[in-house]
Amino acid sequence: MSLDTATRERIESLLKSHRVVLFMKGNRHAPACGFSAAAANTLNELLPEYHTVNVLEDPEIREGIKAYGDWPTIPQLYVEGELVGGADIIRQMYGSGELHSLFGLAAPDRTPPEITITDAAAKAIREGTANAQGLALHLEIGPDHSAGFQLAPAGEHDIVALANGLEVHFDPASAQRAKGIVIDWVSTVQGEGLSLSFPGAQQVKPLSVQELQQRLAAGSITLVDVRSAAARAELPALPQARILDDEGFDALAKLPKDTALAFVCMRGFSSLDVAKRFAAHGFSQVHNVEGGMEAWAAASGKA
Repeated sequence: MSLDTATRERIESLLKSHRVVLFMKGNRHAPACGFSAAAANTLNELLPEYHTVNVLEDPEIREGIKAYGDWPTIPQLYVEGELVGGADIIRQMYGSGELHSLFGLAAPDRTPPEITITDAAAKAIREGTANAQGLALHLEIGPDHSAGFQLAPAGEHDIVALANGLEVHFDPASAQRAKGIVIDWVSTVQGEGLSLSFPGAQQVKPLSVQELQQRLAAGSITLVDVRSAAARAELPALPQARILDDEGFDALAKLPKDTALAFVCMRGFSSLDVAKRFAAHGFSQVHNVEGGMEAWAAASGKA
């Protein structure tokens, strides 16, 4: 693909104006694809500021940047005008410490975290990975304490923790956040699965819709609606509610840690997961609204 002069000049102007530029789908706070999210989340771990270009809003740049660096996919990271690579290379360089060095940062702490895996969790993991030859159990923990397990090949630079005879692989940031965690196997109304408990995390307290109504009237609690826009269209959010999708985890996480928080979803399941993340993040008064907005609507006679 040929690159016209005007587009080349626009790209060169961007690269000259910013030391670090990530051409991606979406932006660093709202990535629009999984690969862009992986790249942005990695850079977010290291850099308070960097420039992003949303190629979805600029078709000329979207196609032009592929020709400019002879790199066929998005995202693409440039540092000081030089192409570094896409999401996989960014993650590999982060794990090895090369990305830290590129940005002039100290090498990551590679000390394996001390973790606990309960007998029930260990049994479930062994059963679930019995046929996963050549794959390792990876655990990624985000800044908001959201966590995800996956089976993938072991990486050369993985940080590996051993507990109850099992290995768990981490990237550098996840390893730091994993210190002292307990991995358990739990059964809830949502089903069975692995669960994380963070050291020092407060318990999430149940809150009935009647108690919520009283506390909202008294102004003694902050309500956070974690539902999607589609769900809020079905049952509108309460006027007092702050919308997680609109504000984002990072903004709400800056509230004082003694703020009384109540989380609500449609039926009380997904809000519990979000509430646990805030509890792990150090909030001391965290509540989950039992039955969610459906219970509120029923109690209000609007169901």
